Amino acid sequence: MAKYLFLKHYRGAPAAVNDVPMDRWTPAEIEAHVRYMEDFADRLRDSGEFVASQALAAEGAWVRSDGDGKPPITDGPFAETKDLIAGFMIVDVDSYERAVELAGELSAAPGAGGRPIHEWLEVRPLMTASGTLHE
Repeated sequence: MAKYLFLKHYRGAPAAVNDVPMDRWTPAEIEAHVRYMEDFADRLRDSGEFVASQALAAEGAWVRSDGDGKPPITDGPFAETKDLIAGFMIVDVDSYERAVELAGELSAAPGAGGRPIHEWLEVRPLMTASGTLHE
């Protein structure tokens, strides 16, 4: 088994087919999208392929060690993940091909008008002590 990260992006990826920002969706459209995501995760739990998933809040900050004392925190001027990454899912699957298959299915979550988003998801293998899992 190999673990893969699916990243959902706010921006930076190619445009989705149904490219209406979530802040313009109706409450029912948001509920349908979340329900799709939860049902997808439940199915992967049942198959033993689910590891974790989480939507991310818009708030965030950069933090680093700066030696003694409190670490510095900044809200910019960097391109920040809070502007880029909407959420993630980690799966544990038998092959890269299975990861791609699942990411393709997840990409079809409904969006505005109840139509599938067909958004681009970034698929990345988690590293192991010996390097990446997909070579």
